Amino acid sequence: MATQDRKTRKWYQKKRYIIPIAFFGLIVLLGAFGDSSSQTRSVQDSTAAINSFNTAQVSQVAPSPSVPVKQIAPNQPEPSEQTPLSNDNYYTNSAGNTVHSPAYAPSIPAGATAQCRDGTYSFSQSRRGTCSHHGGVARWL
Repeated sequence: MATQDRKTRKWYQKKRYIIPIAFFGLIVLLGAFGDSSSQTRSVQDSTAAINSFNTAQVSQVAPSPSVPVKQIAPNQPEPSEQTPLSNDNYYTNSAGNTVHSPAYAPSIPAGATAQCRDGTYSFSQSRRGTCSHHGGVARWL
């Protein structure tokens, strides 16, 4: 008789549906009626403290005379024409051009377009895939 009751019960009368729905409802109720006032209070207190600090800081700052700002160029050595490279390998890029493979050099070689993260210089003619097997691009030249 018990097996017939299971087959004839409606879906909402079965345990496999009632238990998860009850659990979900309990979680929703706890979230809705939970104690969130302490969190709200601490956020309001910190916001008030930040606002009072900002107004005090702004009122104490005196205007300073304007000073011209110098533009300092980054310290990059100029590319040299005869920089020795660590290899003499070449590859054909996607445009069909023959390009020097990434190589180590003591200074920036002529024609280098990027410095890879492993210290090699790339001569790639497009940004896509530049230094892909050398840790990615450290800086563009």
